[in-house]
Amino acid sequence: MNKFPNLKKFSHLSSTFFGVGLLPVAPGTWGSLVALFLFFGLIYFQISYILFFIFFIFLSLASIIVCDVSSKDLIEKDHKAIVIDEVAGTWLSFLFIPLLGIYNFSSLEWQKDSYLAAFILFILFRFFDIYKPHPISFIDRKFKSGFGIVLDDLVAGVFAGLTLLGGNFFIQIF
Repeated sequence: MNKFPNLKKFSHLSSTFFGVGLLPVAPGTWGSLVALFLFFGLIYFQISYILFFIFFIFLSLASIIVCDVSSKDLIEKDHKAIVIDEVAGTWLSFLFIPLLGIYNFSSLEWQKDSYLAAFILFILFRFFDIYKPHPISFIDRKFKSGFGIVLDDLVAGVFAGLTLLGGNFFIQIF
């Protein structure tokens, strides 16, 4: 492919998360930051956890398809401008927030500590996405399809969520 991304193609536009991946420095961090602010908006409007989970599933499946289509002709399959996978991975880490006890399932309300937890998860996700400890690095090297592009970020999201849960067990932040 001569020019990536071609923002006239929907797959390229969405894989860059509507142009966020084109920011010159640390596009993956910008993609994760957009995911954080979108989540802050969802917390503010008190969207239910179930609805957020449905959004996450839809985003993840769409990410796999979009990454597969947009990276078909690329030599470097996980191009730095593709950031929709960072959004999906960051959102997966946010699914761990209710396990901290700061989401009320009976009233479907996020508590104020959800903002702090989401910010910490953002930082942890970026750490695992950048440094790629095993098995994230293995997945990043071996799987070059749309599924592989997204999978390493989803595993980083799980690592971030489990790290916050483990850290909270010992430090009692929440």
